[in-house]
Amino acid sequence: VCASVLSSGINAEYGAEAEAQYGADNIKIFQSKFTNMFYSMTTRKPKTYMKLICVLPEERIVGLHVLGLGADEMLQGFAVAVVAGATKKQFDSTVAIHPTSAEEFVTMSWGLSI
Repeated sequence: VCASVLSSGINAEYGAEAEAQYGADNIKIFQSKFTNMFYSMTTRKPKTYMKLICVLPEERIVGLHVLGLGADEMLQGFAVAVVAGATKKQFDSTVAIHPTSAEEFVTMSWGLSI
């Protein structure tokens, strides 16, 4: 099974680009790392990584990153929302695109401020 790494919006590796553009105090990052349900019945347990980069105070999403099974399919739909200026609150009230790991993007409940 092939996994993909895809991104939409700002690249916030170590937060440098997001901090430079918006200021360190104005960025909130939501992150998740888990085993995709696809692998629940296998001995192989690769991880899926997801990140939402938001600008405060409204938590407008300026970046979305995913590494794992189905990343290509998930990003196609979420990229439109990011470009349109969607907020974390709007993501939270949305039904996710399948594959099932996409649901993590619309249920992330904690953020890591950088």
